[in-house]
Amino acid sequence: MAINFMDLLGSMVQGGMTSPSASGRMQNAASSLGALGSLFGGGSSQEGLGGLLGSLMNGGASALNRAGSAVGGKDNLAAAGIGALVGALSGKSGSASMGGIGGGLMGLLGMMAYKALTKNGPAAAGASSGIAEGAAPSPRMTGQQFAGDGQGGPGAASGAESARLREADAEVILLAMVDAAKADGQIDAEELKCLTSKIKATGAGQEGLNYLIAQLQAPMSTEKIVAATRGRPELAAQVYSASLMCIEVDTQAERDYLDRLAEAMNLSPAVVRNIEQIVGMRA
Repeated sequence: MAINFMDLLGSMVQGGMTSPSASGRMQNAASSLGALGSLFGGGSSQEGLGGLLGSLMNGGASALNRAGSAVGGKDNLAAAGIGALVGALSGKSGSASMGGIGGGLMGLLGMMAYKALTKNGPAAAGASSGIAEGAAPSPRMTGQQFAGDGQGGPGAASGAESARLREADAEVILLAMVDAAKADGQIDAEELKCLTSKIKATGAGQEGLNYLIAQLQAPMSTEKIVAATRGRPELAAQVYSASLMCIEVDTQAERDYLDRLAEAMNLSPAVVRNIEQIVGMRA
């Protein structure tokens, strides 16, 4: 059976593979993203995150085109479960599925990336991002945004292909979270045992658990992550955002790791600053 990386991400969040500040940072991000509503066809900043999601789901192809793959496509947002994600980090997830929590993480990271890349205008985002207003979407972006949209059109990806692409991105985010957790040193045997026990308790399958244990014990995957983000600044921004959910950034080793990662992924200082502002790390 293939590993479901969206489910595994949810298990990682529910199982505590985030920093103590993760809940506050994601809630800061959700609050900050409320102001994005006007970009998606009618939502106002007063409507908050709920209004943003509603306008995204009802705004049609033009809104989705502006959001692009950083948001993840209308079908993904419809089941994003951002509320379940924030609840999981606050210890109030109730009966939310691990896939719902994982989808919520990917949806929130996508919206954070969109805001961070476009906050300073199209020039800051870079024409290659495919998400700045007026920029041409990449073939991969087009496949993601229209699958399950009901719009179809030439070159639209099948639902299965769209799901495969999202799973591939979810694996990259998972690897980024694991690397961040190892930023100030390898995870020792006792930490590994405690962490995997908590993740297993969420219902994670043995195959996914074995994969996660192997990644936690392996050398850092920076080269693989950077290769996956090449030419995709929206994914690079999501990787950086996810990394901030796994570490406090209260040691020099963690700060140095984030700086090296951002440089390797060609994220500009302005985009990095925007992401850290969104989660409430910088004034």
